[in-house]
Amino acid sequence: MTKAHAPVRVLVVDDSAVMRQMLTNVLSADPEIEVVGTAPDPHVARERIKALNPDVVTLDIEMPRMDGLTFLRKIMTLRPTPVVMVSSLTQAGAEVTLEALEIGAVDFVAKQAADFTDPNGLALELQTKVKAAARTRLGTRRAAIVQPKIRAARTNGDKVIFIGASTGGVEALKTVLMGLPSDCPPVLVTQHMPPRFTTAFAERLNRECPMKVSEATHDEPIEQGHVYIAPGAYHLQIARAKGRYVCALSDSAPVSGHRPSVDVLFHSAAGLTAANAVGAILTGMGKDGADGMLAMRKAGAMTLGQDEHTSLIYGMPRAAFERGAVMRQTGLNHMAEAILDACDAAAHPSNAA
Repeated sequence: MTKAHAPVRVLVVDDSAVMRQMLTNVLSADPEIEVVGTAPDPHVARERIKALNPDVVTLDIEMPRMDGLTFLRKIMTLRPTPVVMVSSLTQAGAEVTLEALEIGAVDFVAKQAADFTDPNGLALELQTKVKAAARTRLGTRRAAIVQPKIRAARTNGDKVIFIGASTGGVEALKTVLMGLPSDCPPVLVTQHMPPRFTTAFAERLNRECPMKVSEATHDEPIEQGHVYIAPGAYHLQIARAKGRYVCALSDSAPVSGHRPSVDVLFHSAAGLTAANAVGAILTGMGKDGADGMLAMRKAGAMTLGQDEHTSLIYGMPRAAFERGAVMRQTGLNHMAEAILDACDAAAHPSNAA
C-alpha cells in the first residue's frame, strides 16, 4: 500500500460471532484493508452501513431476521455498495450465490472455516476479492448494460466460439449468450468458479438462454447450438477425436493461478481450430487468458475483448488488450453481435499480430 491510497474500509456481516472474528482477523492481516465494523444481522448492518459508509461489505447468505439475498436487494436499491458474498460449499449455497451475483454482488468466497487458516489459500482469496470489489463501478456498469437483440446466425458450420471470464462473468456471460441465437456455433466457456458452482451455473443458464447449456464432459462431441461450461477444478480444451471436435477435460496443475484456466482453453483453440475460432475475453481479475488469446490471434483467429466501461473488473480484458491479443474491444451489450460478426467474417492471415 502506498501513502496515496487509503485502506479499503470493510463492514463484515455474519450471524456467527466466530466467523465474524475470523473474517475480521483475515482481512485485518492485509495492510491495505481496514475492518471498520461488524454486524450480526442485516438490521444492525443497515444502521452501520449508514454510519460507517464502508467501501465494501462482506455478507453471509444465511442469517436470521432477514436472509442475505433480501438484504442484498435492499443494499443495491437504496445504497449501492460493492458486496462480496460469503457462501457455503453446498449445491444449495451455489444456487443462492449465483442469484446474489445476478442481483448485484461483485464476487463470492465459498467458506469452510478451516480454510481461512491458510494465509495463501482462502484468506488470500478473500483479501484479493475485497480489494478488487472496492475498485468496481457498480452504477456505471449496470446502467451501461441492456438486453441485446437476438440475431439469426449466418455462419457456416465450422466456426467455434471460445469465451473466458472471471469476476463479473456470471452476469456478463448471461448477457452475451442471451444475444446469441439458438443455432449459434458451438461455444466453449471457462469461467473461474469452484465445483458445484459451475454445475448450478450451467443449469441456470440452460433454463434462461436460447441454446442448450451444460457442463462439459470428457470426450463429448461439440455441436451447434450448444454451450459447454468448464467444470470447476477441471481445465477445458478443444480436441479432435474420430474426425470431429470434442471437449477434453484435465485436472492437471493450475495455469495462470487457475483451474479451470482461460489460457488453457485459448491455447487449445489456437493449436487446433486456428482461423475457425472466435475468442472473447470478458470481465475478470488478473491476466488469465491474455497469453492464450495472443496465441489465438497469431494463429488467425478473430479476437474480442470487453471494454473498460462495461467491465465489472477490467483486469483480464486489459491484460489481453495490452498484450496485443485483442483485435476489437466492445461494450458488453454489443458483444454478442460482435461475436456473430466475427464468425461471419473470413479470417485473414494478415490479421495476425
